Amino acid sequence: MLINIISLGRLKDKWIKDGCAEYIKMLGGYCTVKETELSPVRLPDAPNDRQIQTALDAEAEMILDAVPKGSAVIAMCIEGRMMSSEQLAQKLSDFALGGKSTVCVIIGSSCGLSDRVKQRADLRLSMSPMTFPHRLAKVMIAEQLYRAMSINAGGKYHK
Repeated sequence: MLINIISLGRLKDKWIKDGCAEYIKMLGGYCTVKETELSPVRLPDAPNDRQIQTALDAEAEMILDAVPKGSAVIAMCIEGRMMSSEQLAQKLSDFALGGKSTVCVIIGSSCGLSDRVKQRADLRLSMSPMTFPHRLAKVMIAEQLYRAMSINAGGKYHK
C-alpha cells in the first residue's frame, strides 16, 4: 500500500517536523509513504468569505491534481467522522481489500478544504471536536496512520 499525505503548507517548527518525520519513518515499515506538500493560496490578513472561497477553489485544483486515479481519499475536516484507531485500521484494510493500493490523506490549509475535495473523499475524517493548531495535523495523522497499520499487522504499539 502507498499512503500519500497531501498537505497544504510546509512544517516550520523543528520539533513538529522531527515528530512527523519519526512517525513517517516508522510507518514506512508497513507501507510506502509519500509526502506531497502544496503551497497554500496567500490571503490577506483579514480575508472576506469570497476571498477564502476563491482560495479554497484554487487549492482544490492543486489537491485533486495530486490524487492519482483509483486512489482512496481521506479528507481531514472538522465535520468529518470521528473514529477510533481500530476503526481507522479497519477502514485502511477495507480500502486495500477493495483494490485501492493508494490512499491519499488530505490536510487542507488553515481555511479548510473545498467542498469539491470533500465530495471526492471516500472518508471525511475528524480528529476531534477540540480545536488544535493547524500545524499539528500532519504529525497527529501520521501517528494515527502508523498506529492503524501497526494494529493491522498485529503489532504491540497500540497496546
